[in-house]
Amino acid sequence: MKTNKLYECTAIIDGGLQDEAVAATLAMVQRVITEKGGTINSVLDLGRRKTAYPIKKKSMGYYVHIEFNAAAPVIAEIERVLRYEEELLRYLIIQLTTPLLEMRKRVEKYSVVLGSVEEGASTSGDAEGSNE
Repeated sequence: MKTNKLYECTAIIDGGLQDEAVAATLAMVQRVITEKGGTINSVLDLGRRKTAYPIKKKSMGYYVHIEFNAAAPVIAEIERVLRYEEELLRYLIIQLTTPLLEMRKRVEKYSVVLGSVEEGASTSGDAEGSNE
């Protein structure tokens, strides 16, 4: 009997694409997961961001996290299809194990208490802008 496990796919779509093309690529990734037998739990759209280093000569990427359930053999099939998509700069599928889920809960707990990093960055950026 195949048991479904919890996975997370982080994908970086070419940031130079138009919004319609990005949406189509994201829909394609979701369709591949569901066609291969996975069930999508959540999609976290992080939007366009600058990459830490150029990937396929691109410095902007559209970041998406997809959390889904699937059987272990399905992951290889999903990766086989995603490998040949030109619009995907990079992707990574990991199994979300109990220690990872517990760590995620702790991080979320402390980020609520301390405030998110982005909020701190935006306030310091505002202060720099007011000095000019």
